Amino acid sequence: MLQKLRGSNAKGFTLIELMIVIAIIGILAAIAIPNFISYRDKAYCSSAETDVDSVMGAIADYFADPDNMSVSVNSPGMPVSGTDLSNGNTYTIAGAANAITVTVTDVSTRCPRFNTVSKTM
Repeated sequence: MLQKLRGSNAKGFTLIELMIVIAIIGILAAIAIPNFISYRDKAYCSSAETDVDSVMGAIADYFADPDNMSVSVNSPGMPVSGTDLSNGNTYTIAGAANAITVTVTDVSTRCPRFNTVSKTM
């Protein structure tokens, strides 16, 4: 008798099956979302480190000309803050020609390891 009520072509999922699928998707999302956030944060850290290297390269090119004895942020040929650096990062240059320190500040504040990266040439 029950077979006649349900019919021979009953199709679809039960409520329990749908709830199990939703629970599995929720567990997978709970695992994946923090990993995606940490990957994004690592990318911001890497961009700040790359910016330091690009400024150091620009300084090396700048001092390749024998007429250049000192360097500053506004020296010709130097990257302009906010346009050539990623994510609007800013940089400062300190020191003399024999020991120059470049500091890049991560303005996004999304890098959990540091807000500034410094390298000395």
